[in-house]
Order: sequence, then C-alpha cells, then structure tokens
Amino acid sequence: MSTTLTVRDESTSGKTLNEFVVDLLTERITVRELIRSRVYQEVQDYNRRQPERFKGLVQPTDAEETLNGFKLKKPRQIDWKAQFEKALEACEANRVLILVNERQVESLDEEIVVDPGTSVSFLKLTMLVGG
Repeated sequence: MSTTLTVRDESTSGKTLNEFVVDLLTERITVRELIRSRVYQEVQDYNRRQPERFKGLVQPTDAEETLNGFKLKKPRQIDWKAQFEKALEACEANRVLILVNERQVESLDEEIVVDPGTSVSFLKLTMLVGG
C-alpha cells in the first residue's frame, strides 16, 4: 500500500513557493527517505517533460537561479543522485529547514509517521550578504 504526502516549499515569511504531492511506499519514513523520494520525483518529472525551468529543492550544477526555479544553461537530463547528495548537504548545513506539522526536524534519521493530516514544509534559507 502506498501513501501520498503534500509537500510545500515556503519562504521564511511563510509564503508558499511550490506545492506538490510525493508518493511514498510506506507510512513510516525517515527524513532522509522523504528527501530521497522528493528529489527523485522532482528530477524524474523534470527529465520527462524538460520544461524551461527546474523547480527543485537544490540548484543543479551548471544552472542559474531565477524567480521561478533554476534555468539550465543547456537542456539536459539531471542526475537525481547528485541532486539528492546536494539536498542532504543543504539540510545538514541548515541551508534548508524541514518542518513536519510545524515542528522543525532535528535529524535526517528522524522517523515521520505520515497520515492524511501530515504537513511537510521545506524552508530554503538565504544567506545575508554583509557589507
């Protein structure tokens, strides 16, 4: 039996930037498995459709950030494993925070029980540039 989970990317002000459904194999997963499922699905969707911009958790190599995602310098297939590694690094470095039911997760190995009311938000933190 598979289960689905609605995931949101939010700004630090609480604005929803992107929302989509992730298909999961089980109701109990670790945060690491959630990231893997999310990244795999968003890369597969991009590779299948090849839209102008990639709307993903982390920036692919050889892409520039735009208002509506990441624009690849030249169209190509994205490697989901490389994106997954970058996503884990971003979470470990606190550049991306993950909230489950409005509570920040502490570890990539923390287990989540997914039910119909579970909410997951990814907050991308932007570094402030000092002068």
